[in-house]
Amino acid sequence: MKALHKTTRSIKPAEVEKKWHLIDAEGLVVGRLATIVAKILRGKHKPSFTPHVDCGDHVVILNADKVRFTGNKAEKKVYYKHTGYPGGLKEVTADKVLAGRFPERVLEKAIERMIPTGPLGRAQMKNLHLYNGTEHPHSGQNPETLDVASMNRKNKVTV
Repeated sequence: MKALHKTTRSIKPAEVEKKWHLIDAEGLVVGRLATIVAKILRGKHKPSFTPHVDCGDHVVILNADKVRFTGNKAEKKVYYKHTGYPGGLKEVTADKVLAGRFPERVLEKAIERMIPTGPLGRAQMKNLHLYNGTEHPHSGQNPETLDVASMNRKNKVTV
C-alpha cells in the first residue's frame, strides 16, 4: 500500500493575493495593536503563509496619533537615537513623541521592530499606511474594517 505523502506547498510571489484592511487606532494600546498589524503584514494569518515570500496584506491605520500606553509607559518609555557624533546620544519620552510633529512614528517603530530585518521586512513595511486623522487616500481599494478592540478582548487574533 502506498503511504500518504504530506507536503507543505510554498506559494510563489506571483500567486499572492493581497487584501486591504482598515484599522481605527483611537484608544488602542500600542503593543497590542502592533502585534496584530505585524501578523497581518507578514501574512501569518493566512493558511498559505510562506516565510520567504511577502504574502502579507496592506494595512491602513487611522488616528495613529491617538494610541495609548498602559501603566506609566507614556512618561517612562524612552526612545534613543544617535547623531553619529561623539556624545550624540539623544533621548525622548513617548509622551513627547506623541505630542510632537510626527506622532505616528511611535506605532510605526513598534510595528517595524516586530518585522524581520532585511529586504523582505522592508518590502512588508511598505504595505503599512499610517495616518493621523480619519482621512486616507486608499478608499479606491475598498479596505475592509477590522475591529481590533474586540479581538484584544477575546484574546484571539483572527482576520
